[in-house]
Amino acid sequence: MNKIHFFILYALIIGLAGWFYYSTTTQAQPAREVVIRNEATGQEQRMVVPDFTRVKLFDTPQNLTFAGEPVPLDQQDILERLEREIYVNAYWNSNTILTMKRAGKFFPIIEPILEKHHIPNDFKYVALVESGLMNVVSPAGARGFWQFMESTGKELKLEISNEVDERYHLEKSTEAACEYLKKAYGRFGNWTSVAASYNMGITGLTKRKNEQLMPNYYSLLLNEETSRYVFRILAFKELFENPDIYGYEMDENHFYKMPKLREVTVDDSINDLAKWAVEQNSSYKDLKTYNPWLRSNKLSVKKGRTYTIKLPA
Repeated sequence: MNKIHFFILYALIIGLAGWFYYSTTTQAQPAREVVIRNEATGQEQRMVVPDFTRVKLFDTPQNLTFAGEPVPLDQQDILERLEREIYVNAYWNSNTILTMKRAGKFFPIIEPILEKHHIPNDFKYVALVESGLMNVVSPAGARGFWQFMESTGKELKLEISNEVDERYHLEKSTEAACEYLKKAYGRFGNWTSVAASYNMGITGLTKRKNEQLMPNYYSLLLNEETSRYVFRILAFKELFENPDIYGYEMDENHFYKMPKLREVTVDDSINDLAKWAVEQNSSYKDLKTYNPWLRSNKLSVKKGRTYTIKLPA
């Protein structure tokens, strides 16, 4: 065999070996499309996953509390209900990551208001479970981070009209939520029941306790939504306080931040908010982004009334 034939054969062997290695190591694994449904919100997400997907099992949290009150994880049904919510949210990666990032923007606003009213810090997770920290509208018509119905919002002194809806005002709606939570605590005397009542109402929870002769939330047989409600809160608390355990490696720079804002006091009506925003060296988009409680393109101001509008500094 001459040298030319030798090198051709050598190159052919090397090429075949490389092709074989590439085809066996990079060949797509069998995959299938699945629909993942977030049981907490009902939202669905389509994903393509390998047939050989491996999942991690998590250790059961130890000494878990809500607002300083212990969760009876020694009871099997309590443990199962908690794990259900942890796995549902820990493995809905995109939603949980975005919720964590969003919390960096809004928790610093909610937390000092809770503290001012002597409400345990864990109640920030109520707003998270209610709305995902977004100004959403429920099928029943509840709105804002704290999901107030119109009648409840007005009872709590929030202004609700065609032009202004303070259910979308984070600070004012959080103040209103604190008033409700304090009232509920005066009725029940424990924070876990207060959290449950935020879902089914003070009257509804009181009725169930009286019917079943059980004062403890964890001992009550409730409807599916309220039965899971507190456990959703607990699951997010666990995920947020121990993200590394569940595979979420979040650094401070990963969280969204609220930009520096300036406040403009308004005591006269504004007929055109877009024009007014430009006059303030801002834009209509920024005006509506940082003041979602403004629900129209104008603002009517009654005599003696003032509004504070936030714009980027």
